[in-house]
Amino acid sequence: MRRATHAKWAAGAVAVALAATACGGGGSGGGGGAEGIVSSSWGDPQNPLEPANTNEVQGGKVLDMLMRGLKRYDPKTGEAKDMLAQSIETSDSENFKVTLKDGWTFSNGEKVTAKSFVDAWNYGANLKNNQKNASMFSYIDGYDQIHPKSGAPAADTMSGLKVVDDKTFTVKLNQKFSTWPDTLGYPAFAPLPRAFFDNHAAWLSKPVGNGPYTVDSYTKGSKLAMRKWAGYMGADKAQNGGIDLKVYTDNNTAYTDLTAGNLDLVDDVPASQLKNVKADLGDRYINTPAGIIQTLAFPYYDAAWNTPDAVKVRKGISMAINRQQITDTIFQKTRTPATDWTSPVLGEAGGYKAGLCGDSCTYNPTEAKKLITEGGGFPGGQLKISYNADTGSHKEWVDAVCNSINNALGNDKACVGGPVGTFADFRSQITQSKMSGPFRAGWQMDYPLIQNFLQPLYYTGASSNDGKWSNAEFDKLVDQANADTDKAKAVADFQQAEGVLRDQMGAIPLWYQNGSAGYSTRISNVSLNPFSVPVYDQIKVS
Repeated sequence: MRRATHAKWAAGAVAVALAATACGGGGSGGGGGAEGIVSSSWGDPQNPLEPANTNEVQGGKVLDMLMRGLKRYDPKTGEAKDMLAQSIETSDSENFKVTLKDGWTFSNGEKVTAKSFVDAWNYGANLKNNQKNASMFSYIDGYDQIHPKSGAPAADTMSGLKVVDDKTFTVKLNQKFSTWPDTLGYPAFAPLPRAFFDNHAAWLSKPVGNGPYTVDSYTKGSKLAMRKWAGYMGADKAQNGGIDLKVYTDNNTAYTDLTAGNLDLVDDVPASQLKNVKADLGDRYINTPAGIIQTLAFPYYDAAWNTPDAVKVRKGISMAINRQQITDTIFQKTRTPATDWTSPVLGEAGGYKAGLCGDSCTYNPTEAKKLITEGGGFPGGQLKISYNADTGSHKEWVDAVCNSINNALGNDKACVGGPVGTFADFRSQITQSKMSGPFRAGWQMDYPLIQNFLQPLYYTGASSNDGKWSNAEFDKLVDQANADTDKAKAVADFQQAEGVLRDQMGAIPLWYQNGSAGYSTRISNVSLNPFSVPVYDQIKVS
């Protein structure tokens, strides 16, 4: 979600003015006790909430409340645990038998069956449906027939999916993928009811799922109201009456509303408020490690960035950034300088390797200037770093990055920030390949595997490869790692692929991000999962 690098919601109506969002607040949901409503800051997703078409954080928050799949990632450890899956069996890491638990239904009363999964996955994979996460299904046999690289699909379903009975289906992959079951907690693999297919427009206007909450209403630009579903089958039942996700185009406004008692939860404390947050909130401030990395991505569809000399320029940019100073001063130690392209939450056994980036991620302004000069300088004569201006306090760190680069080059106009009004507009420009220079990229892991930090972002044609970087050796090593049945061997092969990414500086790693949140005195039992998303269903209202 993630994150970062995944997105999905059709544009819809013109945004409502935000004045309504800033008023009302913590108590607006009414009702104390366990059934009270929690108000939380949020941003409009880019696309409609189809599970296979949501690959960014804001839409992912909703799906995390609305949907449950075969697996679910433990909110404390990130471990992939069975949710709707009774079992997922294989003898060869290529052919899998999936058996479902009894009794699960969607909130409209439809039963969740094997067909609910198979139909959803076929829909998500089909080229005709233009789903952003279609490539998540690319390991299933027959994907190339339903989602060809060119031309029209030759089939409507993937041959690798077979319904055996209501509780059982089989999956044949097109290569060995020993850790494939651990990917199935990602929302793209959620089941869908018949209502999704029978009246698609109605479903999009009010999505129906099988999770602990239902969608009550959504006004773009203002609020999405989720309400507890009393009929939910899972053990993780909602401990509150619902969540009001309120749209903010400025996190500072959200933080002000929190401290004024008009909002219950802010799940991304603005950088400008970090110096005040402990005094403002005390132990109601959360700062915990998360599976998030921030990078600078580049538009490789622009020929000027896709040359051998441009590799030197990118490495020079990386070496011109004083990561330690920026994370200490701008982020008040809620970020850690990145030295690889994954996250420390994976651990060494999971694929994190401190220092893999080497000298290219070490601040060295003299060498930076030399490399940028040798590479012919910035395409167009100036470096403009694009970012969305509505959330995350990105202006502060982008300005700091540019100041660092400008100081290295001795030119205060060499690098400037390029703000884009909203996250949705920013993502639209990216997905339409309209960027002319580097742009902010954040990745919030979908599942805790090194594969998830590399393949979706940098593999040729992958769903979140926004810059269109492509390298045959990298692709080959990723394929090889996925086929490994031994986890240690797989991790080693992924790290070798990461070395290719490093040598080409396909993207510049900036820093690992902690999850940060602040909450009101009105709520308790607040935590963030390893994906830096609030565990909404466990929040209690006093």
